[in-house]
Amino acid sequence: MTGAAPRISYTRPSITELEIAYAADAAANGWGDRCYDYIVRFEDGFRRHLGAAHAIATSSCTGAMHMGLSALGIGRGDEVILADTNWIATAAPIVHLGATPVFVDILPGSWCIDPAEVERHVTQRTKAIIATHIYGNLCDMDRLLDIGRRHGIPVIEDAAEAIGSQWHGRRAGSMGTFGTFSFHGTKTLTTGEGGMFVTSDSALFEKVLTLSNHGRARNQKKQFWPDDLGFKYKMSNIQAALGCAQLERVEELIARKRAILASYADKLNGYPGISLNPENTGTINGAWMPTAVFDRDTGITRELLQQAFAAANIDARVFFHPLTSLPMFAERRENRHAWDIPERAINLPSYHDMTEAEIDRVTDVIDSLTGTRATGKPYMAKSA
Repeated sequence: MTGAAPRISYTRPSITELEIAYAADAAANGWGDRCYDYIVRFEDGFRRHLGAAHAIATSSCTGAMHMGLSALGIGRGDEVILADTNWIATAAPIVHLGATPVFVDILPGSWCIDPAEVERHVTQRTKAIIATHIYGNLCDMDRLLDIGRRHGIPVIEDAAEAIGSQWHGRRAGSMGTFGTFSFHGTKTLTTGEGGMFVTSDSALFEKVLTLSNHGRARNQKKQFWPDDLGFKYKMSNIQAALGCAQLERVEELIARKRAILASYADKLNGYPGISLNPENTGTINGAWMPTAVFDRDTGITRELLQQAFAAANIDARVFFHPLTSLPMFAERRENRHAWDIPERAINLPSYHDMTEAEIDRVTDVIDSLTGTRATGKPYMAKSA
């Protein structure tokens, strides 16, 4: 349409000449004896950034989770507790291994798993707890790790969305038995597709390393001899080259994400009834996905938000549906926060090169819905 404002994407990667140069070098020279050079470099750099002992680059975060759960021996008859607010990728490996995902509610302030609900659902069949740091927000790791210690259950960190997030000086993904990360094209640090398995448990690392290469142990002298039935979740050298360049810029990438969230917070500060990603005392939110949650009495719904942003040519994303609302799982409406919050929430655009003028366009949409700016008075949403 003539005169329409340019489309604002909800996210896209920050790619510079450095990424292009490294990827070109891997494409031209990363073969034969050099076919793992960038992979090894990326793994080593990432584990040092995180403060973990070991890292394995994978084709996806889902693959990292699948191998980690498998290495823990999780299978048929076992239960794994996780938040109902999640992407399907966190639950799918549990089901693929024959175990049962136990979905529990979230805390209304952090949108992350409720430790009290975790404790309430622990049984003799519970073999793991997954802490998903949703949108860069942090789970209460002190309480979850305490539950894990008292019951002898490993706590796993799904840090797919939490590059840059820190819990009282410890980086997300470095605190649990193992952690998993995503480098999808939408993430703060990207390899296009890809992920990372991290752990400081050396025995677990060796198991996953073997599983990641079709079950071939690295000390096996026989060529093409698998010692176990494994997986094929390896990252390519070209993807890792992109990752190496991104890792050199990681603090810059995190800082820009945090600056965008801070700008939204500043511009929306005067609006009553809107909550953004929290950052509690002693924590740092990596701010992967700025998200606005509207109080129920505002009358603003997910559908109203979708319509308004679409009309403004802005790509805003819906909050994750509760997994127990999906057809492959039994409903658990008692997880009331996980079911309620998505109905009145929206993910806001936050790509690295976003300008202040574009952020203003996003907040103008919210202003058009609320009809109130910086008054602090009650309001009702305008009719769509």
